[in-house]
Amino acid sequence: MVVRGTSERPQLPTRGGWGENLTSLTNARQAGAVKPRIPLPEPLRGQPFSARQGLDAGVGRRRMRGTDLIRPFRGVYLPTSVQPTLENLCRALAQRLPDDAFFCGITAARLIAVPLSTRHERSSTVHVGVYSPDFPPKGRGLCGHFYELASSDVRVWNGVRITSPERTWCDLGAVLSLPDVVAAGDYLVHRRLPITTIEALASAISNHSGRRGVRRLRQAHPLLNTRSESRQESRLRVIVVTAGLSGLEANFPITTSGGFNYRADLAFPERKLIVEYQSAFHETPARFRADMTRISRLEADGWRVMQINADDLDDPIELVARIRHMLARG
Repeated sequence: MVVRGTSERPQLPTRGGWGENLTSLTNARQAGAVKPRIPLPEPLRGQPFSARQGLDAGVGRRRMRGTDLIRPFRGVYLPTSVQPTLENLCRALAQRLPDDAFFCGITAARLIAVPLSTRHERSSTVHVGVYSPDFPPKGRGLCGHFYELASSDVRVWNGVRITSPERTWCDLGAVLSLPDVVAAGDYLVHRRLPITTIEALASAISNHSGRRGVRRLRQAHPLLNTRSESRQESRLRVIVVTAGLSGLEANFPITTSGGFNYRADLAFPERKLIVEYQSAFHETPARFRADMTRISRLEADGWRVMQINADDLDDPIELVARIRHMLARG
């Protein structure tokens, strides 16, 4: 079982993606860079600014080559004192975008902390949308898109304009696999911290008719669950459900004969079989000991516990066969 992330903003990866790109940018400029002897004007300190804003504030172009500034995008400067999170990079880029531009697709999903694969989490591409028929922006690290959207399809999230959670999920239907589309939807409708509702996502699908990915969205919607606790747990559930295994319950509450309360990731109550995804969260010594005690108590009450990890999800056919075998034995 995995505890779902909450308000913590996504950080840049330590390897690959923008973290590596910004390091390269900074190192490449060290030799001929200007020492920042002149402090930046107060309005520009601690925040991104455009070249035009810098010039208007009296900062010369030579000063903008100072080692205390990086240029993540053409015409945009970010003080090295500002943590280069995706959110801050998008704020920096917004300085040179049209006022009605917005972030979309994978970038919008990352800004609202939707759980994605490592490949997407480390992507150095920022997706920017504009209203049709305007031309989307171009440049290093940018992927432009044009949209025909209602005003309600764009929101301000922590000071950054993005596509709404519902529209973002619909856009993900065109680029993610079915299990990952379900995992993204599960995150958005989670019972403790819902960003949207299953009903609102159904309405978004109806407005998305005829667009790329709508078929996958229609497959994903009936599989959404407000109780899923992690991306991998959602993916595991999709594998099991789409294989036609019936009687499955997600995050099933169990009280043992000794009075201990647990919640199983996935359970087949009639067969007393539990299928649990074990992530790195369970690898600490204390967590490992607690898991041993919990499993022992469950097994003492007649439950069988299958522990699944990331490697098992790489071969869903074999995994489903294994679960079928366990159900047959029950």
